[in-house]
Parts: sequence; C-alpha cells; structure tokens
Amino acid sequence: MAKETYTPASDRYTNSVGYNNCGKSGLKLPRISLGLWHNFGDVDDADEALKMIQFAFDHGITHFDLANNYGTPFGSAETNFGKMLKSHFAGYRDEMIISSKAGHIMWDGPYGDGGSRKYLMASLEQSLKRMQLDYVDIFYSHRYDPNTPLEETMSALSDMVKQGKALYVGISKYPTDVAREAYRLLRANGTPCLINQDRYNIFTRDIEQSVLALAEENGVGFIAFSPLAQGMLSDKYLNGIPENSRAAHSYGFLQKSQLTPEKIQQISQLNEMAIQRGQTLAQMALAWCLHKPQVNSVIIGTSSVKQLQDNIEALKNPSFTNDELWRIGELG
Repeated sequence: MAKETYTPASDRYTNSVGYNNCGKSGLKLPRISLGLWHNFGDVDDADEALKMIQFAFDHGITHFDLANNYGTPFGSAETNFGKMLKSHFAGYRDEMIISSKAGHIMWDGPYGDGGSRKYLMASLEQSLKRMQLDYVDIFYSHRYDPNTPLEETMSALSDMVKQGKALYVGISKYPTDVAREAYRLLRANGTPCLINQDRYNIFTRDIEQSVLALAEENGVGFIAFSPLAQGMLSDKYLNGIPENSRAAHSYGFLQKSQLTPEKIQQISQLNEMAIQRGQTLAQMALAWCLHKPQVNSVIIGTSSVKQLQDNIEALKNPSFTNDELWRIGELG
C-alpha cells in the first residue's frame, strides 16, 4: 500500500455525491456507497484498493459496505480495510458509515452459516477484530434463514445494538412477508430496522411493488446492490464477452447464457439512450436507480479509480423525462 500521508480533500462535503436520509431515520447515506465484495481481498491490488477508498472519501462517499465473507480468501476484505483505517483514516472514523453482514457460509461446520444467534454473534465479533473496530455502524442479517426462528435472528440483531457493537441493524434479500414480520419484531425489541438491502436495477425491478413499497410503509431505508446487473448495464458486453469479464468465468454470478441476442439488443438500445443523455450506460443505470425516492443509496463495486470516478459522474445528470422513463421501462 502507498506510504505517503493521506489528508482528505477539504471540499469533500461541499463537492460531494450528496446525501439522503435513510428511511425515516436521522442517518444520512451518500447517494453512492462503495462495496468491497470484489477487489479488496488478498489476491487483489492493495495499492489500487487504497486509492479507491481515498478517492471515494475525497468525494463524500462515507459509506463502505462489507460482509464477513467478502474478499479472497473469506474475511480478507475486512482485514485489509481495517489496516487502511488504522494507517490512513485513524482520525476520520466518526465521518464514516461502516457496514458488515453475516448469513452466508463463512466457516466449516454447523455454526458457520445461517441466521442463528450463535453464528451472527460470532461473526460480528470476528468482523470487529478483522477491522480493528469497537463497533460497526450497520450490521445486517445477510439473508433469511428458514431453518432458524425469525425471533432468534432479530433478537440477536437487537442485542448487538444494545451491546453497543452495532449502531443500527438491517436485513438483506428477505422475502416480503418475512421482512414485514422482521420489521415488527425489531420495533418491538426497541431497535427498529434501519435499512433493507436488495438487488435492484433496470433489469431487476420485481421489488418495486413489494420490498420497496413495504420499506417505505415502515419508514425503513433502502439501498440497492448490483445496480449495474453484474456489469450487463454497461458497454462491456456490446461487442462480445471480454476475457477478463465476470461473464467469461463459469463460477461468477453473471453467466454467458444470460447474454442472449435479445438481451444484447436491449443493452444496445439502452446504450443509445445513454449516449443521447451525454452519459455512459453505466452512469445512466446508476442515475435511474436513484430516481426512485425510496432508494436512498446504491452500492457500486469498482476495480479502479477511473471506474469509480466514472460512476460518480452519473450524478451529473440524475433527472429523467417521463418519455425516457417509459422507454427504459419497456426495455427493462
């Protein structure tokens, strides 16, 4: 990692990405948040990772989204982020929103996955040690576990807040009916749900009348992940599948089979719209997610400072005409 002393930009809040209140809470989230799922593990470029964190912070991105199993190997994104915090951001912790999660597989055996109190509590402790923190700002149940009583999972989240190890709690990828009960249980426990995190983009809009509507009804914030549909909502695949892209690897979430001729045609038409707006397709896709008032922030994943800068520039043209929204709706 770079050794030079880092001083954040003095205009990081006046010349920033801007902020939205998270639901009905007093917490403001930057409109763009940085996710550390990819490109911050031990196998990745440590210098570029640090530069991305610094560039993000210099532009008012205060929210950094992690999970216990982010990075290769699992946990390395949190470990590396913790080292960056200690070496370069020691005086700025109170200007940051740091989130983590647990719910997916992290370690072997019956206690390294799911939604049990045993797993969630152990995961939070491990995450705090990796990041060298006393608390996280937000801790999520990363997915609903049908094999654990919901009361147990929500009680564990509530106790994290009461123990001072998380300031707020949230849920991610919960079915609507389960989310409704989770909100009720957390309110009853005195630790209302701050935020719901789910997949949302031009090609994935099924949550608009369910998850999004329920969050708004309950005063819960919403943050979108995969706003670029794993890269489909960019110009990356307009002329084939690049060798180093996610779709080129069979183990990724984006499969070659998803890039049908019909889908490529949709992407091409969306790209033409973006060009007419003076944006890249990725920039238009990010701006589109944020045009919904219920969407408080979008989580982006970037592999370089240049890509991060390009994503931030999506905010230069955030408005859409009714005709544009209709046309995007027809292509989504």
